Amino acid sequence: MSFINNIIERAKKNKKTIVLPETMDRRVLEAADKILKEDIANIILIGNKDSFDSKGLNLSKAKIIDPEKDKELTDDIINKLFELRKDKGLTIEEAKDLIMNDYMYYACMLVKIGMADGVVSGACHSSANTLRPALQIIKTRKDSTLVSAFFLMIVPDCKYGADGTFIFADSGLVQDPDATKLAAIAKDSADSFEKLVEKDAYVAMISHSTMGSAKHVLVDKVIKATKIAKKKYPKLRVDGELQVDAAVDKEVAKSKAPESKVAGKANVLIFPNLDSGNSGYKLVQRLAKAEAYGPITQGIAAPINDLSRGCTSDDIVGVVAITAVQAE
Repeated sequence: MSFINNIIERAKKNKKTIVLPETMDRRVLEAADKILKEDIANIILIGNKDSFDSKGLNLSKAKIIDPEKDKELTDDIINKLFELRKDKGLTIEEAKDLIMNDYMYYACMLVKIGMADGVVSGACHSSANTLRPALQIIKTRKDSTLVSAFFLMIVPDCKYGADGTFIFADSGLVQDPDATKLAAIAKDSADSFEKLVEKDAYVAMISHSTMGSAKHVLVDKVIKATKIAKKKYPKLRVDGELQVDAAVDKEVAKSKAPESKVAGKANVLIFPNLDSGNSGYKLVQRLAKAEAYGPITQGIAAPINDLSRGCTSDDIVGVVAITAVQAE
């Protein structure tokens, strides 16, 4: 069974309620139709159903919330958003404007009040527009120090990683994490890998240097992050600094990092900054024809996940299933 089919089967066994706020996009409605047909998750759609481009689709099992018509719920959500953010200077008028005109805020408030378990957005909005409401409303988990993002990479016909399955982090959110944040991203990414892939995580702290082969301030950051991760999370299988080939290829690892217990079998790759992480996942996606699911958030109090604006309806189905499993 493929990775994503396994995730879908897990989601079916413990159904969660996921909000899809971008009802102005046909791909989102097509995904909702597939999710409901296969009974993967309960779906909430936000908007006026008369405006949906839903010809040929069956959305009868979806819960549709129209902010204009569902006045009691909408007014309650506006008031709760105001109470939540008034100390940050938000007025009741601004709260109303956000809820009525930015359905991502409405979606996050549905999670906040317990009507939903997660949100998937980003098909036609930027990552910033997707994640800003989540960070303002849902906020970080109590046991996490930051919110970061990863891509689940499924590389076909690949002998590396977990049968071609990897997590690349941070590939979508934190631009230039310091050593402490990099260590936290490593821990959260390992946890995410083990929850979603159900295999042991082997974490490589990626650099252009392997075990001292180069000297540079960027290498120093990765070395420091590795030391912090090993000390703070003693059960974490982590090592670095490692070049990508030494991290994933056993033969290269034998010559470059023979003492490492991670080198040669890494399946979680922690990149030193967003430039390298984002470029890395796009290279593998395009050149190796890999499936790339994400950016998937971690460290947030409820799963709020982004989509690529180039996503297909099947991509959305996959991310909804991942979100449902994260919400378990």
